[in-house]
Amino acid sequence: MDVFDILDRLVAFPSVAGRPNADIAGWIAAYLAEHGTQVTVLPGPEGDRSNLFATIGPADIPGYILSGHMDVVPAGELQWSSAPFALRREDERLYGRGTTDMKGFLAAVLAAVPTLAGLPLARPIHLAFSYDEEVGCRGVPHLIARLPELCAKPLGVIVGEPTGMRAVRGHKGKAAARVTIKGRSGHSSRPDLGLNAIHAMSEALSAAVAEAERLTHGPFNSAFEPPYSSLQAGVVAGGQSVNIIPDTCTLDLEARAIPGVDPVSLLAPVKARAEALAADGFLVEWTPISAYPAMSLPPDAALAALLSALTGEAPLAAVSYGTEAGLYQAAGFDSIICGPGDIGRAHKPDEYILASELTACQRMIEALGARCAA
Repeated sequence: MDVFDILDRLVAFPSVAGRPNADIAGWIAAYLAEHGTQVTVLPGPEGDRSNLFATIGPADIPGYILSGHMDVVPAGELQWSSAPFALRREDERLYGRGTTDMKGFLAAVLAAVPTLAGLPLARPIHLAFSYDEEVGCRGVPHLIARLPELCAKPLGVIVGEPTGMRAVRGHKGKAAARVTIKGRSGHSSRPDLGLNAIHAMSEALSAAVAEAERLTHGPFNSAFEPPYSSLQAGVVAGGQSVNIIPDTCTLDLEARAIPGVDPVSLLAPVKARAEALAADGFLVEWTPISAYPAMSLPPDAALAALLSALTGEAPLAAVSYGTEAGLYQAAGFDSIICGPGDIGRAHKPDEYILASELTACQRMIEALGARCAA
């Protein structure tokens, strides 16, 4: 199978985040086993989803991890020109959900496996494929926790998120949470007898707006756009009718942090303001949704030099979106981002990747294998 055949198979699995993934994980594991690769299926605590880890070469020698996620975002938009889970090719473009984010990278890695397996690798190349990245990097922490028993400490981790095949040394961290405020319902003509949850939520929302404005004053990191951490309210929901006192209101918010700033800490002022409403008789719930740290690889790191040699371009300093690379770095592994596609094509109808991007990625992986060969 070539990279296009493999991508066709991968796209056909509707592996939407948060759902069971035995079909795609099983197919990849079987493919790797056919090529003599050591494969370990790592079930997650959910019981219906698994990470995969595979090794080509000597596992007890430090090598490199190629990291990607098997899940995709939903594809319910009406604007798709064709079935999102059936690969469609038009000239250089290959359309389908996940082609860019990030089954294209997985396909390039798997297409390179026969070549890698035929090399006398002195240093191993590992494959780490995770689940539920799209809902807050929920699967990969379980994989990272198992690495000490699966391989020697790697020299570096290459996370294949779409970067146009130019390596990236850094990204922002993220934390997201939901505030739920419960009051007391009643007829709108007697507001004195109820507790208006939407009115109460305005306190938390005001705190979020104030914190967002404060962050624009720094600290700064010029590698990012914008060059500061940020916070926003993304979803507010509550109420049934204009003449009913709303008894419940929810607020979803997120913070994105430059390296050196804990994204969870940025939400603390909002959490404190919301929880203070309990003194007024409201029930307040704070539910973390997701969190991952920022990533920053020094420009003189050996991994940066390696990717520069493999791609022919110096790595970019940073992007503002997040990846699993921050979690690998937090675990003590040098990490960098480099993969086919453009993040601007992801998470929208008619997502696509270019054939030339896939072949370029496969060549890069095979070149990495050549460098690891004896």
